[in-house]
Amino acid sequence: MSEHALDDGAVAESDLVVRRGTFRCVAFRDPVDGREHLALVLGEVGDGERVLVRVHSECVTGDVFGALRCECGDQLEAALDVILAEGRGVLVYLRGHEGRGIGLVDKVRTQTLQDERGLDTVDSAKALGLPVDVRDYGPAARVLRYRGVRSVRLLSNNPEKTRALEEYGLKVTERVPLLVAAHVDNIRYLTAKRDRLGHDLPHLDGGPGTAGD
Repeated sequence: MSEHALDDGAVAESDLVVRRGTFRCVAFRDPVDGREHLALVLGEVGDGERVLVRVHSECVTGDVFGALRCECGDQLEAALDVILAEGRGVLVYLRGHEGRGIGLVDKVRTQTLQDERGLDTVDSAKALGLPVDVRDYGPAARVLRYRGVRSVRLLSNNPEKTRALEEYGLKVTERVPLLVAAHVDNIRYLTAKRDRLGHDLPHLDGGPGTAGD
């Protein structure tokens, strides 16, 4: 794939103090998709090798409002905790990834079908003639390279995310599980991610109430 380096004029940085600690906030406008994304950097990247990285897709309902039907908000918080415990890492927050890229309005439409017709997250998208996943991880690869990251230990349960980043020339040396608790409100969603989308979620074997670690 073609590469487009980030331009300094499209990047702004400042310290960002959050409840958990202080990160270096890197806001950037991607040269390909034109969207503004965010990276939170903790510690020094150093030689750029084997940096702990979470690439997180925007989910307004889960990340902001704490919706229980998905695990997005829980994963976002867990990723920040793991990076802080490591003392070095990057969380890339990709906007425009709502509903695996279909947008907020269509995501809510799929949720209506899930509630009314019992469809899962895959079949509800297909029923509306929508793609199941159109997310592009190019912006994440570009901002990581801009910050000097050469290889990553990726916080993800999704093997496809590893392949997608490697297509942009970013070496993934390890995929680190990011498991959160399954409960009655998200078990159907998580099961569909495991069975239909190939996510590695071994903690679901015990059913609702099983916590990941």
